[in-house]
Amino acid sequence: MHITIDPAVRAACPSLALGLVEADVVNATGSAALGAALDACAAAVTRDMVIEDIARLPAVQALRRAYRALGKDPTRYRGSQEALMRRILRGLGLYRINTVVDLMNLVSIESRQSLGVYDRDRIVGDEVLMRVATAGETYKGIGKDLLNLEGLPVYVDAEGPFGSPTSDSERAMVTVETRRILLVVTAFGGTDGLVATLDRTAELLRQHAGAEGIATAVVA
Repeated sequence: MHITIDPAVRAACPSLALGLVEADVVNATGSAALGAALDACAAAVTRDMVIEDIARLPAVQALRRAYRALGKDPTRYRGSQEALMRRILRGLGLYRINTVVDLMNLVSIESRQSLGVYDRDRIVGDEVLMRVATAGETYKGIGKDLLNLEGLPVYVDAEGPFGSPTSDSERAMVTVETRRILLVVTAFGGTDGLVATLDRTAELLRQHAGAEGIATAVVA
């Protein structure tokens, strides 16, 4: 998979870096050990933070700056990591989806970064472009209605947008039938800590999803 960043996104977000993980996986409905790790991570967030602290996290601040530079209101279109932590701190708990999605959420909370994971076999072609969505572009979000993408940074294949740092599409979502994945860490603040996040993701994929053929890369 070859991913490039559009010059307009790069100009608005000069520190942006992408961390990529591709792997063959054996997905499942869940893992007791992974569920326990998620619970412990959520408990630590609840113990150490209040909801007002989220806005002071460097990765959240970087995403908010990027969205404002692109003309999108980050208080209406939050990064996925912010949405996860707000859910925890509001006492709503975390959804359990499937092994791959659950471990992605764990890494997102641990790293404070926005992560997206996609079924590689639902991505059309081998080229992905990160660009700004134009007027009229939409997709059906996971568990949501059509999302207005205009102004959001989006990941685009030969068929159109399929993901963003805010909310991903139903078209490319990971299910228990998924056997190949592309996972993207969108780090608007730069590469600091990004390799460690990729290594942590690879470790969890091996441990909980029997991952093989893992390949990681950084686009910066």
